[in-house]
Amino acid sequence: MLIQQSTTLGRFIATVAFFLLSIDGATGKTENHALAMHGKPKYTDGFTHFDYVNPNAPKGGGITRSADGTFDTFNGFIPKGKPAAGTGYIYDTLTVASHDEPFTQYGLLAKSIVVPKTKDSVTFILNTDARFHDGTPVTATDVEFSFNALVKHGRPFYAAYYADVTSVDVVDNNTITFHFRDGKNRELPLILGQLVVLPAHYWKGKEFTSLLLDPPLGSGPYKIASFNQGKDVTISRVEDYWAKDHPTRKGQFNYDSIRFEYYRDRTVALEAFKSKSIDMMEENSSKRWATRYVGDAFDNGEIIKQTITHENPAGMQAFAMNSRRERFQDSRVRQALGLVFDFEWTNKNLFYGAYTRSTSYFSNSELASDGLPSKAELALLEPYRDDLPSELFTEPYSIPKTKGNGKIRLNLRTATKLLKQAGWTLHEGSLVNKDGLPFEFEILLYQGDFKRIVLPYVKNLEKLGITPTIKVVDVSQFIERRREFDFDMIIQTFAQSSSPGNEQRDYWYSGYANHRGSRNIIGIKDPVIDQLIDNVIAAESRDDLITACHALDRVLLWGHYVVPQWHISAYRVAYRDFFRRPETTPKYSLGFDTWWVDQPAASSKMQAKK
Repeated sequence: MLIQQSTTLGRFIATVAFFLLSIDGATGKTENHALAMHGKPKYTDGFTHFDYVNPNAPKGGGITRSADGTFDTFNGFIPKGKPAAGTGYIYDTLTVASHDEPFTQYGLLAKSIVVPKTKDSVTFILNTDARFHDGTPVTATDVEFSFNALVKHGRPFYAAYYADVTSVDVVDNNTITFHFRDGKNRELPLILGQLVVLPAHYWKGKEFTSLLLDPPLGSGPYKIASFNQGKDVTISRVEDYWAKDHPTRKGQFNYDSIRFEYYRDRTVALEAFKSKSIDMMEENSSKRWATRYVGDAFDNGEIIKQTITHENPAGMQAFAMNSRRERFQDSRVRQALGLVFDFEWTNKNLFYGAYTRSTSYFSNSELASDGLPSKAELALLEPYRDDLPSELFTEPYSIPKTKGNGKIRLNLRTATKLLKQAGWTLHEGSLVNKDGLPFEFEILLYQGDFKRIVLPYVKNLEKLGITPTIKVVDVSQFIERRREFDFDMIIQTFAQSSSPGNEQRDYWYSGYANHRGSRNIIGIKDPVIDQLIDNVIAAESRDDLITACHALDRVLLWGHYVVPQWHISAYRVAYRDFFRRPETTPKYSLGFDTWWVDQPAASSKMQAKK
């Protein structure tokens, strides 16, 4: 949907009147420096920096990081192409989050924010110091352009995220108001603050939907300095960055340059790290972490290897089934496939016991459901009792478990019974439906490392008479096939924040099930889930949000849409000894943008490379 600005005199007068009323009727202060989803912002007006930064961190030094696959565009906002790493550093947003609070947004491009008592709009008053890299001021017209371009032409995520915005009014050069469908979407003022503001004058005459390989114009702390298409891209710090001393930016973005080198294989990237071509690695493989991050450089301290804990919700990583495929439309079939994934054996034999099984779509948080529904949850679920599995109301949801010895006869027996109930029978060792067609499907991967994890699962599926195949493709093909929902089963992570809201629409909402590029990759179409998502979005308090998430979680779990995998509540990072970190690590982020380079140590490293 494209939101049009009114141009009539009467509408303009009404808008100004509304704005003045909004200022007078705003909750709290007339103009807010920050908005908290629940409670009050941690940092009061006039704060100088976040607690997890070193405000005196020195600037300087160039670092190199790895990136996966390749890239063919600097336009990461549209549903095509492979965006280059680092482009997020180019742009500023109206507000930014702190990483030591669940969900609070502090003004950046927006000097202040106004929300009326009715909560059916938000007004952003821009910082008059804000500038794009070419020196042009950031205006309300740029904000309006950005919103319209992203909602109409951007990835489906934006339309889902901002679906409750009904109109946009540019009040004056530095003031813009977003009007909402009603006052029930409490998260909307905060997530509108996350809007990336693009320069309207730069995009004039350009197709927003086109792949872009000219370095774009932004207002953020970095800009693109150089690139080799598909191979590497270097961003450089903007010396006269307008917000370099802003309290939300102080002590951050300390590297003079960041170079991203692309590797199609993470094992090759690790070897590049060991040979000093890469300066920092985040590792997602427990096997590599346990067996490959070893050697003299680790022993003598030249490379620091650390596991840094965090408090982020883990969300759900899982084998995700495409329910658009007929074979996955019966929940009994999906449940059967979940029964034969032997996590206990996998964790013990492949992961060195490093992981915890994910048992919720909001794992590792208070938002995860547990036990039987509470009285408050039942108030949300009872109206839909006839449309939900009866077990949801009488049994705690439990993930199938094994003894970890590779023997899963009981699970196989239960899975076979469920498949038979769904119309599948064994014929000469092959599972077939009533038409005699075999149960075959493809597991699509883009990381070859996952084959060793998937293969034991495949063997267990074969014991049911199913014929699964593993297909490994490059990152580009994987992304395209996922966008087109051209897969049977993939490994997908449904990331969650500590304050879920509008993004749940993009994950599960019926309206996005067939919307190319949406994150409803499972293809869920369920009016009950639609309503429960609305309850999450409309939650009035933290307790209401927890209750709504529990109810949504239960319905998703009992739908057996995925085969849950695992999570870890820590970052696994390795980095050169010339990096320095603040004393405090934020709860909800690694905080890499708060690190800096010890120049003498880095110079020694450069000499060693020559």
